[in-house]
Amino acid sequence: MSRYVVSIDQGTTGSTVLLLSERLDVVSRGYAEFAQIYPQPGWVEHDPETIWQSVEKALGAALDSAAIDRSRIAAIGITNQRETTVCIGRDGKPLHHAIVWQDRRTASRCAELRQAGQLASVKKKTGLVLDPYFSGTKIEWLLRQVPGLSSQAENGQARFGTIDTFLIHRLSGGSAWVTDPSNASRTMLFDLSARRWDDELCALFGVPQAALPKVVPSQGICAETRGVPGLPDGIPIAGIAGDQQSALFGQLCFSPGEAKCTYGTGAFLLLNTGAKMVPSENGMLTTVAWQRPSSKGHDEFHYALEGSAFIAGAMVQWLRDGLGIIQSASEIEALARSVPDSGGVVAVPALAGLGAPHWRPEARGLLWGLTRGTGRGQIARAALEGIALQNCDLLTAMEADSGLRLSSLRVDGGAAQNDLLMQLQADLLGVEIVRPQMLESTALGAGLLAGLGVGLWRSAGEVAAVYKIDRRFTPSMSASAVSAMKQRWKEAVSRC
Repeated sequence: MSRYVVSIDQGTTGSTVLLLSERLDVVSRGYAEFAQIYPQPGWVEHDPETIWQSVEKALGAALDSAAIDRSRIAAIGITNQRETTVCIGRDGKPLHHAIVWQDRRTASRCAELRQAGQLASVKKKTGLVLDPYFSGTKIEWLLRQVPGLSSQAENGQARFGTIDTFLIHRLSGGSAWVTDPSNASRTMLFDLSARRWDDELCALFGVPQAALPKVVPSQGICAETRGVPGLPDGIPIAGIAGDQQSALFGQLCFSPGEAKCTYGTGAFLLLNTGAKMVPSENGMLTTVAWQRPSSKGHDEFHYALEGSAFIAGAMVQWLRDGLGIIQSASEIEALARSVPDSGGVVAVPALAGLGAPHWRPEARGLLWGLTRGTGRGQIARAALEGIALQNCDLLTAMEADSGLRLSSLRVDGGAAQNDLLMQLQADLLGVEIVRPQMLESTALGAGLLAGLGVGLWRSAGEVAAVYKIDRRFTPSMSASAVSAMKQRWKEAVSRC
């Protein structure tokens, strides 16, 4: 009789729940949005209770639409928006709104720490840069600004965690307060080499270690369900990973040199560097990919290099909403195919500054090389080329840091459905692009970790045997054409 895995993908604007079969088929799906809270410019918050309600609603929708025996659910996996910070009391109730990864309220504090010379030591231990994106200064802000919270944290009446921690706490009926290394490594409080919460970092941000969750492996049973509407008690929670690491696992990038790119609003690239923690000299972030049992019987850490481009799919949205040259995002491919090339036009998608590896927040988007012959088709094609070219910058930097040569790139996310973009990416990188049938790799990764954690699948090889590829894109552009495009891109970026 078939068994199933529930995968909870808790995102920034909504929660998705997938019910997966042993053959990796999506049996059913549920989704629920929740409200965003903007207390003032640059601040972004979530009500943890509405997050939990969205998970309950999505879970109910997925279970109600599937005619299965719920006792056949073998495990639950969780993936989540990573750096968003939650604070709850011992009674399980939130003590403040969650501060979201997008929130910039601690920018001045990060600048102060950089001026005080803390950047090098923080980066050496955590693989991260001093930025309000990460959780450390969010927790520090809560401790300093919420009356009485600091003393509550000191005496064990307040606890901090990321969204995975909060969800496991609720799913387990309040019995577990845990996280995994992929999420812990996004807090600026976790030492990548020592693989634990760091005394000096916690002291720097004034965070009592006792208020932080226990760090458990990404794969393996960490808790069991209790009192969850619609679910039997005793289902193992056996997989945890932050969203981008989960997508890396969901794309079966298990070995060093394997990489994935998620094409969403922005583009997120992760390169598996294996057991080797690779410090970046080229503007990348170093992070934990996952912790899971090895074939030798002991737990093994895998690390990754991460780079992100702020604008990818959002560039197509701008062509639609800002310029009005398309009516829907799906029109971009046909319009770009209507011309043989961009006519020398280069589009740099720096609409929100340039991220890795340039890190130029002052940069602005650019359309360069316009002539009287430039039309909608050339601009559309240049936009797709720009999305692909900025990913080349990221992966070139990752290869330089790691000494690993990219063998292929696995892709997911909404824009990965664009065949022309995927072909351009293959041409410009000079490697095969692999697109799976299931583009929800983030949810799939959490489900795979959970299934492996309870022995539903016995090995990564067994998972690979049922993994389904939609299409492979192989390079076909001449080396001289690629070189010319990259040179013009470099010139355009220098003008932003």
